[in-house]
Amino acid sequence: MSVLRLRHLCSAAVATAAALVLTVTAPTAASAGPAAAPSPAALREVLFVGNNWEGTADVIESTGDFGKVGRIDVVPDKEERMAEIKADPIRWIYFLGIRASVGEGHDQFVDDMYSTPDGSSVVVSRPSFADVVSIDLATGRVDWRFPVDGYRSDHMAVSPDGKRVAVSASTANTVHVLDIETGRELGSFATGDKPHENVFSKDGKYIWNMSIGEVNTSLDAPWLDWTKGDRRITVADATTYQQVKTIDMRQRLDAAGLKEYSDAVRPAAFSPDESKLYFQVSFFNGFFEYDVAADRITRTKTLPKNPATSEDRTTWVNDSRHHGISMSPDGGKLCVAGTMDDYATVIDRATLQEGPLVTAAKPYWATVSGDGRHCVVSESGSDQVTAIDFATGEKTVSVPVGDHPQRVRLGHVAADWTGPSAG
Repeated sequence: MSVLRLRHLCSAAVATAAALVLTVTAPTAASAGPAAAPSPAALREVLFVGNNWEGTADVIESTGDFGKVGRIDVVPDKEERMAEIKADPIRWIYFLGIRASVGEGHDQFVDDMYSTPDGSSVVVSRPSFADVVSIDLATGRVDWRFPVDGYRSDHMAVSPDGKRVAVSASTANTVHVLDIETGRELGSFATGDKPHENVFSKDGKYIWNMSIGEVNTSLDAPWLDWTKGDRRITVADATTYQQVKTIDMRQRLDAAGLKEYSDAVRPAAFSPDESKLYFQVSFFNGFFEYDVAADRITRTKTLPKNPATSEDRTTWVNDSRHHGISMSPDGGKLCVAGTMDDYATVIDRATLQEGPLVTAAKPYWATVSGDGRHCVVSESGSDQVTAIDFATGEKTVSVPVGDHPQRVRLGHVAADWTGPSAG
């Protein structure tokens, strides 16, 4: 087996298109979090922060001072899982491959997480264990476990009603859709190479998946971009799980005269009216605006480079330069995590003018606070999350969390919850 093939397996988003795109609605920023809690008086809105290398999730306030509420061990079954992996030579090879490549020398114990609508559990994808688990927030125990196809789980999305969760099985080019309460698989669909980001449409009828291709080789020169694999957006029916549309951004980028850019769609944000998609791609310090109905790229925003950042692409984490983008609820501002350039910034959507460059150590994600007033970025290089005011573009507060925070998601816990019981 070649090294390229091993890395590929071990690692990790037109004639009828115009008519189809009017019926396949784009996801909206509001679909990034669980549905409204059924009993607001009994629940507390929080932010879950996944500490990838540590195997914990910190729970912090979703507004205000973003103070810490509690902490969850997301690998309470670690000994059992490790015993299974070590007993299977193939799984052990893949486990070590994840550690050496996408994990930057560390195990990946938590990628993404969402709470159940009743706030009783949190559902977590665990890349190194190639699974999704539901952790009981009262006891800290595993309620259910779903092993994904292949050898690595990745980004997830929750349906607007909070009842379904979609997870990328990155080495199997598959997205599984699970019942969030039971872990039962409701369906699955095929994707491009290395499925990554997932988003439900606002009406819950469609799932958008972005596949990013191979990001762990050293074949990073622009002329070798073709070696990265089949990268595309796949739109699937969330009831039948049949593919209804694919979008090849290579064609759209070329048509816009942007042939030198990668077509590996990374994090993305959708306008409130679902007419525009703002997305990042591998190796680029900036983002693109895509008109969903017109099916074309309409604007390009190039953001400042940090002079201290190496121009050697092989030193950039998993082909990222910038990784993390979110939008204010009113659609007026974008917030970008300038990952390898060590800053985050708020951008006026109308003019695409950036605000102050807020210093941040390898920011890896950007989300929106519970009240919609702040962009919250995870600083994976300094083990903290930082809130930036959408109105001013200035930093408000930073809160320490665990080792290598990545995904940050809004969710709910019981109003009096401070962590699982010791029993």
